[in-house]
Amino acid sequence: MMGTEGLTHATKIAILNANYLAACLKDTYGIVYRGATGFVGHEMILECRKVHEETGISENDIVKRLMDYGYHAPTLSFPVHGTLMIEPTESKSLAELDNFVHVTLTIWDEIQEVKNGEADKTDNVLVNAPHPEYEVVADNWEHSYSRQKAAYPIESVRDNKFWVNVARVDNTLGDRKLLPTCYGGFD
Repeated sequence: MMGTEGLTHATKIAILNANYLAACLKDTYGIVYRGATGFVGHEMILECRKVHEETGISENDIVKRLMDYGYHAPTLSFPVHGTLMIEPTESKSLAELDNFVHVTLTIWDEIQEVKNGEADKTDNVLVNAPHPEYEVVADNWEHSYSRQKAAYPIESVRDNKFWVNVARVDNTLGDRKLLPTCYGGFD
């Protein structure tokens, strides 16, 4: 429906968007699979393996934390285990790309807090993400970080919060058991 010219234009914008993100994030996470000229294609792959080695924070922890910021998790560990494949497409505006960069760099700062011992290695916003509303407003809060850090880490999230319905689930179990069942309520 776009025709040859429209499809060519959309492809160029998608490649431009992916390279913009790669340029913004290269000095933190690192980028996997750059071409001979240093550019990526229509998607870019964030390197998370070194983060895991240094901090214990996995690519899974990072994608779960992205949910607290209102983002759907990107492709996890494909095509390379321990990485995140992000495909911004031609539909993303510069403002949306800049917000994603801000979020991803804020998560990088949260990872550095764990690495530097400023955040607990086993009780931090990353390993406990996502943080659904029922947890944040519960009478009991037993984490070493604040509810605000969990639920409203930056201004754009405070202005436009999207709440996930459940806390972290067992991914493997969820992949194998496609029909959810109720086990008697929430703990």
